[in-house]
Amino acid sequence: MAQSKIIRNQINLAKEKNQNAFSFLLNTFWDDVYNFQLKRIKNESTAEDITIESFTKAFEKINTYNDKYIFKTWLITISKNLHIDQIRKNKNNLSLIETNDFKEFKESSPSPEDDLINEQKLWSLKNKISQLKPSYKKVIELKYFNELTYKEISSKLNQPINNVKVRVMRAKRILAEIIEKS
Repeated sequence: MAQSKIIRNQINLAKEKNQNAFSFLLNTFWDDVYNFQLKRIKNESTAEDITIESFTKAFEKINTYNDKYIFKTWLITISKNLHIDQIRKNKNNLSLIETNDFKEFKESSPSPEDDLINEQKLWSLKNKISQLKPSYKKVIELKYFNELTYKEISSKLNQPINNVKVRVMRAKRILAEIIEKS
């Protein structure tokens, strides 16, 4: 099944860092990637997070896309791999102890030193977030500190949901650059 000429053109524009092309591709393929994740995860918020990460990664790596393959398949493969990475990461973060015939989770409370380190990391992160443009700062706070869905943010800001998705993606990219520089 050949990709449409419009899709190929938008991919080429995206490779040239055209923001409208990124938005077009996000709008065109969002439902495909999101529904793929929702079927796997069965959690809307996590599916949204992985979907936005998928597009972020895809747009960062757009120049590696080979047009011999269907773009939607490429996006879904990125999304699937991100989900697998997340599962592995979560598995590694759990401490399991074998007791008799079952496993139970080991509960450990953070030490005062851990609390202090986490507080300092949070302060540092908030300081870096404060360097963002107000519109980017707002969506990051709503998404990650208030834990709102894209739909809730869209409603709160009275902005189309696709604008919110793009703004979160851009804010995360800029924040990553700020963190990398420090």
